[in-house]
Amino acid sequence: QVQLVESGGGLVQPGGSLRLSCAASGIMLRLHSMGWDRQAPGKQRELVATMESTGNTDYADSVKGRFTISRDNAKNTVYLEMNSLKPEDTAVYYCRGSLSRDYWGQGTQVTVSS
Repeated sequence: QVQLVESGGGLVQPGGSLRLSCAASGIMLRLHSMGWDRQAPGKQRELVATMESTGNTDYADSVKGRFTISRDNAKNTVYLEMNSLKPEDTAVYYCRGSLSRDYWGQGTQVTVSS
């Protein structure tokens, strides 16, 4: 059974940083595509970042240069380092794991506000 548990969200001022973590069980991160999606109020869920099993990464244009996805295979954990945060980054962030289908965690709230 795949379980993804996110942590690290919170309230941060514009220009600040946060690091999200996603602890995975039932899936070996180094063998599968992992990523982060987000959903802002009243908007559709959107892809933020993806890391393939090869280590290749991809980012939404809106976060390129500011966000970095990484993983720790020993801890079976994937991270999202978020810098230069903007109010429009406010959303619930979901960890995503892809096997025969996509799985998501329960989400963690990120609020960027002064």
